[in-house]
Amino acid sequence: MRAVISRVTEASVTVDGEVVGALPRAGLLVLLGVSNDDDEADITTMVRKIAELRILRDEKGAVEIGAPVLVVSQFTLMGSTTKGRRPSWSRAAPGERAEAAVDAVVRGLRERGLEVATGVFGAMMQVSSVNDGPFTVLVETSVSTPS
Repeated sequence: MRAVISRVTEASVTVDGEVVGALPRAGLLVLLGVSNDDDEADITTMVRKIAELRILRDEKGAVEIGAPVLVVSQFTLMGSTTKGRRPSWSRAAPGERAEAAVDAVVRGLRERGLEVATGVFGAMMQVSSVNDGPFTVLVETSVSTPS
């Protein structure tokens, strides 16, 4: 599982011209990719990392200060560009499995008391954000080296 996590002052996701998810105040934008190999341990690790990483102002984690989180599924994070000019998506989990994993991460964050907004799985989404810092990190669970 891979996530690109940005500290943002604002973020939203739009589908067909309608805002479907937005942060009510500064927080985290999480672009989340799920691999074929991800399991419950990866989900648990990702939830903990998103909630607890000390990347907000004053080295605080989202769960410490109740910062909102916008989670957007992004299978392209699992793409490999090691060979040729066309990315390979073979490591990305199939839609049904990926959607269940993304839902589990969102559920886990909410169980930790966080306010979580989302995009629409599988939809063509436009994501807008204002990066704060800028501050962006890549978080990986037990992702092996892409082929």
